[in-house]
Amino acid sequence: MEAAGGGGGGGGSTLSEIYQNAKKLMLRTRDAMERLERLEYSSGSVGMDSPELSSSITRDITHIQSLCVEMDRLCRSLPSKSHRDLWKRKVEQVGEESESLKQSLDKYSLRNQKRMMEAKERAELLGRANGESHVLRIFDDEAQARQSYRNSARMLEEASSTGEAILSAMSGSRERLKKAHRKALDVLNTVGLSNSVLKLIERRHRVDNWIKYAGMILTLVIVFIIWRWT
Repeated sequence: MEAAGGGGGGGGSTLSEIYQNAKKLMLRTRDAMERLERLEYSSGSVGMDSPELSSSITRDITHIQSLCVEMDRLCRSLPSKSHRDLWKRKVEQVGEESESLKQSLDKYSLRNQKRMMEAKERAELLGRANGESHVLRIFDDEAQARQSYRNSARMLEEASSTGEAILSAMSGSRERLKKAHRKALDVLNTVGLSNSVLKLIERRHRVDNWIKYAGMILTLVIVFIIWRWT
């Protein structure tokens, strides 16, 4: 069924021709929208990139809507009411489909903007995290340096205390050695004195023996003399 547009609407095109053009644009736009949604969740895609494809879809939807306006104008000029009602439903269907495609494109744009904002926020957070990590590393290095200094100071103090203890022990050992030396000298002196006493006793014992033997001999001589003279 073809209906002529009153007043040569749509550049002399008939209502049927405009409708066919709108349907072709609708199919092309729907296919482009499907490719755009596939691009959204795929990587390494070739061909038209998302910004160009979304711009092309926007132009096609705008063109379809302008065709709907033109068809609605031509539809009103039809003489038959039944024809007007039929074409009105067709035009409304095309308009609804174009509006559905526009809503899908708007949702895609919102999702794309959200992803871009999230990526930007992640980049900013990563940048701040890297900066904070650098600062934390500096603080950690300083803390480690201070801890190393404290450990070194403590080790020096322990070494000094150990050295002092060793010197004190050596000093005590020296005093003990001096005392032992003095005791040894005392013992030696005592031993020397005891030897002198023993020698004196032995000498006295020999003298006593000599006196005893001399007395015995003298007694025998006296007894012999007395016996001889009696």
